Amino acid sequence: MNRFADFRILIVDDNRNNLFTLRTLIEKHMDVELLEADSGQAALDIALKNPRIDLIVLDVQMPDMDGFQTATMLKVRQRTRDIPIIFLTAAYKTDEFQQKGYEVGAADYLLKPIDDNQLINKISTYLRLIEKERDMNRRLELLVEERTAELRLAKQYLENVINNMGEALLLLKADGRIKTANPAACRMLDYRQEDLLGMAIGDVFEEEEAVQANAFMGTWLEALIRTGTISSIEASFIAKDQQRVPVLFSRTALKDEAGMITDIICIAKDMTGYTRVDKVRD
Repeated sequence: MNRFADFRILIVDDNRNNLFTLRTLIEKHMDVELLEADSGQAALDIALKNPRIDLIVLDVQMPDMDGFQTATMLKVRQRTRDIPIIFLTAAYKTDEFQQKGYEVGAADYLLKPIDDNQLINKISTYLRLIEKERDMNRRLELLVEERTAELRLAKQYLENVINNMGEALLLLKADGRIKTANPAACRMLDYRQEDLLGMAIGDVFEEEEAVQANAFMGTWLEALIRTGTISSIEASFIAKDQQRVPVLFSRTALKDEAGMITDIICIAKDMTGYTRVDKVRD
């Protein structure tokens, strides 16, 4: 008896006796919340004011605003457009009204005089479908919440790794400009992170190598498109205070689903104090 207790149905008929009959019949078979409207305008007002209407049982033949006009007004409003509507109409009008009813958004059609079992079966069917949809939405919401929490933890872990790694990390746009830098990169270059953002990668190389680095961007991209990663090279960064910092420098591409490079990850290891070897150019 309580299966549908959380559901709210709006019944609409300009005849108060018909409303009473509908209410009595529905309440006899299911424990739902029932709202009543004796005109199309009243139905529209109730539907717009209530936070949720699950189903509308709507008489077609009403003065002023008939069922078709009411359904049309409901379907053009975002808040009420998805509410299933079961139309009620007299048997002799069925052929004339049925097609029009579906055109304005009816989910189903019942004939007057009302068959008690048919009405209850129709309402139960739609409430079960709504119940399944609600359950699916709850499952999706839980799944989204779980995945969001997992992604948040993964992001925090990745940020901790990047922020605490000893090597300098520079994330470049595909045009070679710095998109972000980790704390190690800021310390190595003696720049604040906000000062590094937007600089070309060549701007942090020693003068001679800066020309080569900027010139090599095209070569970098070609190699990254082919392999995704370029072997490390020895190079020299120049810090903000003009101090030279020898580094071992590597580059890895991040690509979108189409295989286009979106970003370039550059890792630089401070080689100060290490014996310098011949540079390897790509």
